[in-house]
Amino acid sequence: MAIRQLPDDLVNKIAAGEVVERPASVVKELVENALDAGAKRIAITTAAGGKGLIRIEDDGHGMDETDLLLSVERHATSKLADDGLDDIRTLGFRGEALASIGAVSDLSIASRTAEAQSGLKLTLRRGLRDGPVPQAMNRGTIVEVKNLFAAIPARLKFLKSDRAEANAITDVVKRLAMAHRGVHFVLSGSDRSAINWPAQTGENAVHARLAQIIGTDFPKNAQEIAFSRGGIVVGGLAGLPTFSRANTLNQFYFVNGRSVRDKVLLGAVRAAYADFLHRDRFPVLALFVAIDPADVDVNVHPTKAELRFRDPGAVRGTVIRALTEALGAAGFRASSSVADNALASFRVSEAKPQAPEPSQSAFAEPAPAHSAPPPGWTPAERPSFSADIAAHQRRFDAPSARMEVVTESAPDTDYPLGVARAQVFENYIVAQNGDALVLIDQHAAHERLVYERFRNQLRSGPVPSQAQLIPVVIDLPEEDCGRLEEARPVLERLGLYLERFGPSSIAVNETPALLGQTDVEGLIRDLADGLAEWDSVAIIEERMDAIIARMACHGSVRSGRRLRGDEMNALLREMEATPHSGQCIHGRPTYIELKKGDLERLFGRR
Repeated sequence: MAIRQLPDDLVNKIAAGEVVERPASVVKELVENALDAGAKRIAITTAAGGKGLIRIEDDGHGMDETDLLLSVERHATSKLADDGLDDIRTLGFRGEALASIGAVSDLSIASRTAEAQSGLKLTLRRGLRDGPVPQAMNRGTIVEVKNLFAAIPARLKFLKSDRAEANAITDVVKRLAMAHRGVHFVLSGSDRSAINWPAQTGENAVHARLAQIIGTDFPKNAQEIAFSRGGIVVGGLAGLPTFSRANTLNQFYFVNGRSVRDKVLLGAVRAAYADFLHRDRFPVLALFVAIDPADVDVNVHPTKAELRFRDPGAVRGTVIRALTEALGAAGFRASSSVADNALASFRVSEAKPQAPEPSQSAFAEPAPAHSAPPPGWTPAERPSFSADIAAHQRRFDAPSARMEVVTESAPDTDYPLGVARAQVFENYIVAQNGDALVLIDQHAAHERLVYERFRNQLRSGPVPSQAQLIPVVIDLPEEDCGRLEEARPVLERLGLYLERFGPSSIAVNETPALLGQTDVEGLIRDLADGLAEWDSVAIIEERMDAIIARMACHGSVRSGRRLRGDEMNALLREMEATPHSGQCIHGRPTYIELKKGDLERLFGRR
């Protein structure tokens, strides 16, 4: 078959296949055009998930007749001052969106500039242009897209349900609204509940906009990000580790006002939260990166959803540093959702008075009035009522939880985590501060403290060790012994000294001093399992934090250990002084704080 030049309508349909994947893609392109036009209010209306109708109305600069006619031509744009693509400061720049949309739908564009007496309306039906004709309207632009993909049934059948497509449009508008806080967004239609996000300005604009979209709980349980280095500015809000989710749907990334999906940013967030979250939990965050447009290439994806940084290492390092500082500023703080979940787990049972059971005599034959007792019967002494009460009271003489009288030099209000009052189930510390009851998981809390001590000591040099009076010899499979022997240089930096003791044994001579009296055999077996899982001794250096975490777990206060009052309070004071102590190394909360008002509501006092 000979090579031929494709007709314009087919070229536009092919281009539409790249730009217009689904109705949400149309909304994205049109709203970005409105934002580039300086709009301060954008109203989006949809029907049938965007397949029946998409209507975008804005109050931007508008277009005159010349621009209106050029707007539906392929590769016609007002957003490139010259022919270069290395300094793009607008959301759109290719100039093919309207032509592509018009090729696969019924498109109408009405626009008016501030200087014009009236507006003009242009229609494009399956690629055929009609107009422009006069149109009465305010300044701005109104774009309507009807019957999307009606002429291409093959594309139409691959779209999802109306509800799913409507949700995809909501997600697109949500991300655009986050990036452009000074714009008023209205989203409505017959296929959805109306959404109204007024413009937000001032110092708290980011908090207010994210509260509108993600929820009011997010700003309350997040730390502000504010960091810059080498011309890269990072801002936004980073959720506390205890305010995590089971997926990444609540992670939002923006570069120069553009919502993106980028592996560099995803990897940086994973690295920053690696010490605080388990592998199946994901943080909630909105990350805004500002960088010189010349240092980022946005022309690498048809829908501009991906980009390429000129120096990805610098961007990754800056983002990690920004998140690390933000999370470090949180100190021992845990999210309020932990207490909310604890309160929700309480079930206050409503006691209903029960009618007394009928006595047996009500259903039995009445006994004779003067029946004689059986032969040999002697009356038994019935305990008195007061004796019953005394015996019952003795059951409460001993406390159900172990408690000690603790003398504190400072009142409860001087300590954020309060003063220890009791220990229950030999694992949970009950403390009281000025206006709340605090429940602490002693094992999870101490695990985080030991982990942070390990890291701090490692930064200043090898971790101090303590010699075993008699080397501990542990029998292991030969392959595990080989991995441990190969990892000796790294383990010795952590204060763990061991050597091969025969073909299938390891002798442990010294252990990290801060572990104290630990289960040496359990520690070694756990480390051997970790080395086998990683399958390469070469990456042990990269897994240093994971090794420290395993050691910290073995060196922490175990569940079931009774603590004295001074030990419990010492643990609380160290938690207050240690960053990130609000969650253990697996991302679980280390304490729950129940306010006095919460307790009063549980008991119906408020």
